[in-house]
Amino acid sequence: MSNDVVELHVQRLDTGEMLRLKGREVWTLACLIEVLERGVIPLERPAPRWSAYVHSLRKRGLVIATVDEHHAGPYPGAHGRYVLRTPLRVLKAVSAGEKRRAA
Repeated sequence: MSNDVVELHVQRLDTGEMLRLKGREVWTLACLIEVLERGVIPLERPAPRWSAYVHSLRKRGLVIATVDEHHAGPYPGAHGRYVLRTPLRVLKAVSAGEKRRAA
């Protein structure tokens, strides 16, 4: 899925519910759909407020797991990997160019 998607229409396969997303919710969900079960850590797809975007999607009812991963090195610790668990079907993806042409 392209990085310039600004609107996304999806259907939850578990409930049949349709969702229409815009803005950073689209970007975040597109990233999660693209990587599937591998999930994503914010270091791989830098953005200032990953946790807020994931929280927003969770409020819409999507199940997104946060898997703790420990790491070593000079600054050992842990980070979270976000994994989309809700099965979805993408019905429509609107790019920025399509949106401008329609305006």
